[in-house]
Amino acid sequence: MPKGIPKNGFRNRKALARKSFDDATLQFEPEVVESDDQIDARIRERFEILEDLTNATVDGVSRAMIVSGPPGLGKSFTVEKVVSRLDAFDYTIVKGFVRATGLYRILYEHRKKGQVVVFDDADSIFFDDAALSLLKAACDTTERRIISWRAETTMKLDDGDAFPTSFEFEGSVIFITNMDFDRIVDNQAKFHEHVAAMISRAHYVDLSMKNRRDYFIRIKQVVSEGMLANSLTQHQIKQVVNFIEENIDSLRELSLRMAIKIASTMKSNPSKWERICRVTCMR
Repeated sequence: MPKGIPKNGFRNRKALARKSFDDATLQFEPEVVESDDQIDARIRERFEILEDLTNATVDGVSRAMIVSGPPGLGKSFTVEKVVSRLDAFDYTIVKGFVRATGLYRILYEHRKKGQVVVFDDADSIFFDDAALSLLKAACDTTERRIISWRAETTMKLDDGDAFPTSFEFEGSVIFITNMDFDRIVDNQAKFHEHVAAMISRAHYVDLSMKNRRDYFIRIKQVVSEGMLANSLTQHQIKQVVNFIEENIDSLRELSLRMAIKIASTMKSNPSKWERICRVTCMR
């Protein structure tokens, strides 16, 4: 090695220096710790915004909305509560696997202004280029949204006539998912470009529940709004909430479903409910 060049090379020394700088910076960054009241206010605000944006989408003011957050904490319930004020034929809720042909048909059947399509845990769309292209066209920000299907396969309407090869979509789309879209884009996952394209076309609501304490606070919010009031007394409800908090790190999941499961166990077996829940609901 020529004289004057370090054994590890300049590049390695730079990397090492950078790592030392980063480590030092991280060491002095203060940890942000929220109180339960602050967590409650943050989550409550997010769900209020979710309800406001869902109303805007139902009213046709917003063309598209994406709701991202952990399962079982009220995303679907909040959206469906608002959407259900429409007439039954003006909205549809699509769950599970969706092919491109099925998506084209759904969008065509709800293409008019004021009609809403809700995709709930239908993430398969993001793994299908054809379906994703249709969805992006439906959510586009152009003045007129034209959706086209020009394939060899001809789709049929219920009366036997062929579907049109293109149509104008004037409805709105809501997409509910457990996927963290921000993380997918930041990590440049396999389909991050498609996710970024969808975020640019829609209002993106990240419900920002990142840890088990957040989940518990959300459960408390919904319980306090009366979720268990029809089946338990106030004293029993308090016992359920206390049980969840005491076992926050041991429960198999923290969700509204878990709270309902514990409540139903208490109602069916008031003397042994805790023992049963420790066996069935905890790791």
